[in-house]
Amino acid sequence: MRPDTPADHIAEAERLLRTAEQYPEDAEPLLLQAAAHLELAGERGRASTLYDRLLASEHPEHPQLVKALQAANLWEYGHEAEARALINGIRTAAPTEAAPWEIVAETLENHDELEASHECFSTALSILLTEGEEDVPYATRSLLSGRHRVRRLLGLPHDEWDSLADRVHSGHTPDVSLDELHDPKRLWALGSDNPAELKAEIARLRSELGSYRSALSRPFPVAVLHWPEAELDELLGAYPQLESEYPTHRAHLTDIEASLRDLSATGTENLGIVTATVPSYEAFAASEQSSPANADLLPQYATTLAARGRAVAWPPSKSAACWCGSGRTYGECHGVAEL
Repeated sequence: MRPDTPADHIAEAERLLRTAEQYPEDAEPLLLQAAAHLELAGERGRASTLYDRLLASEHPEHPQLVKALQAANLWEYGHEAEARALINGIRTAAPTEAAPWEIVAETLENHDELEASHECFSTALSILLTEGEEDVPYATRSLLSGRHRVRRLLGLPHDEWDSLADRVHSGHTPDVSLDELHDPKRLWALGSDNPAELKAEIARLRSELGSYRSALSRPFPVAVLHWPEAELDELLGAYPQLESEYPTHRAHLTDIEASLRDLSATGTENLGIVTATVPSYEAFAASEQSSPANADLLPQYATTLAARGRAVAWPPSKSAACWCGSGRTYGECHGVAEL
């Protein structure tokens, strides 16, 4: 059951902290989840301590994401100057991942800094999207939607990115347009005594709620397991029973891309790839009291890694490095139209 009360959130945070002690290699994503639950419980000081702990670690995996979360948290409990300093640093660093930009832009929006929020959304999209790109990565869609929302609040006319946001939205939630969802006059309808206006607003709210429920029902990506070539060689050397699962490394890479495309074609969103290692897989098999040679463990292992925050979102943008580690861009490698 999803936590609902402050006590539930604190209990979940404590569980995640214990898990981080058990799996130190996954500490960062687990601590970030714990901090989120502490924020929801109103324990913003404790959450801030966790963010500081991650930033003080020797090599944080996603420092700009941690800084963005810390900035949002600090601003909410009265430390605006510190939050602004962090936000300015993030904007200067210009990260190439969507999440820090989204958090910073929405933090500015929530505090009525609409022009600055719009600038953050626009800068992020200029970095993350290739001109003319229609296949928008899952993590980037919320940037398009957020920018569209802020532009509506500012009264700005539609541009090409707004049109792209409309197309992405209509492909997944066709019943209510993005213009309707982001109409600044919507709040006025809530005070109306006109049954037709109230009925229309209920339809819009149901559409939004459906999107939120869909996201909440899948808190981590549906992930496919990726074995780097050296790890796969070691795995098959130790457990030759798995050769039927992985005839060759090239076939393994092709199967990953094909599986993800099939899932995407059936409407599954929030897809990802988790990278496997032999020691981690052996430890997982031991925890399940099973042999690593048991092929049934492989999808469970992938799900476990995804739940611990190890998934990388798929598909990357065409200009980003390919997930397979070839050194080429995704568009040049596995992102070609036909494999």
